Amino acid sequence: MLRRVNWGTLLSDGLLLVIGSLISAVSVSVFMAPFNIVPGGVSGIGVILNHLDPRIAIGLVVLIGNIPIQILGYNSLGGWPVVAKTIVYVVLFSIAVDNIGPVLAGVNVGSDVLLNALFGGIIGGLGGGLIYRAGGTLGGTSTLARILQQRLGVPLSTSTLYTDLGVIVLAALVFGWEGALYATVALFVGAAASDYVLEGPSVIRTATIITDQPEQVASAVMREMGRGVTAWPGTGMFTDQQHTVLFITIARPQVSKLRRIVFATDPTAFVVIGQGHVAYGQGFKAIG
Repeated sequence: MLRRVNWGTLLSDGLLLVIGSLISAVSVSVFMAPFNIVPGGVSGIGVILNHLDPRIAIGLVVLIGNIPIQILGYNSLGGWPVVAKTIVYVVLFSIAVDNIGPVLAGVNVGSDVLLNALFGGIIGGLGGGLIYRAGGTLGGTSTLARILQQRLGVPLSTSTLYTDLGVIVLAALVFGWEGALYATVALFVGAAASDYVLEGPSVIRTATIITDQPEQVASAVMREMGRGVTAWPGTGMFTDQQHTVLFITIARPQVSKLRRIVFATDPTAFVVIGQGHVAYGQGFKAIG
């Protein structure tokens, strides 16, 4: 039976792919390549080869370099559903990265290499985050990282680090260690920006409270803050004493109020505040 096409989702994903590709191309063409800052992946190899021989176009390197990688991804990761959107990104990015530079040649972004590494990483990360939200990947080393994850069980973050590390080493050989350091800054800033796009800003906090007065603490929190509380029994392994563990999700500005309520009710309580990105459900963001 043929699957019904959700045209709304397809159009939305297509728009994200186009916007993400253009943003990523701006990052490389305007902020990184002119200052010999190497992005991760095949585009980083393209920047290096373009520096060694300006006749070698970055986009052409990205396109050619991804052909064997995407064939490998097709065979290893499950066929067209996995690689189709990545191929769309690779084609769009390859075209844009070689044409946006001349169009924006008059844009003056300054001569500070560190600032360009930071902003190149941020802008590239935002573009990459949009690509990931559309269900694609950045191709190149991102695809290789997924293959390593599936074949060898290596965590995706670790495999991505391994594959991009090779590009950073090449940057060190061509541009020196200072160039490699700038590339590393751009890489880490870009990863943080991608996470921001994918997960949103850190606007919530989670509180784990260990208390011997669970009823009083939970009642005070629910009464004064209007937040639900989840409880389960716990055992202190050091003291072998029974306690109750309370779990609460709150907005970031409510941390001080929660702390005041808990310790006013149970001065001996133990409180751990954790950081979250988004909460779905009653009292928070709607599901869907």
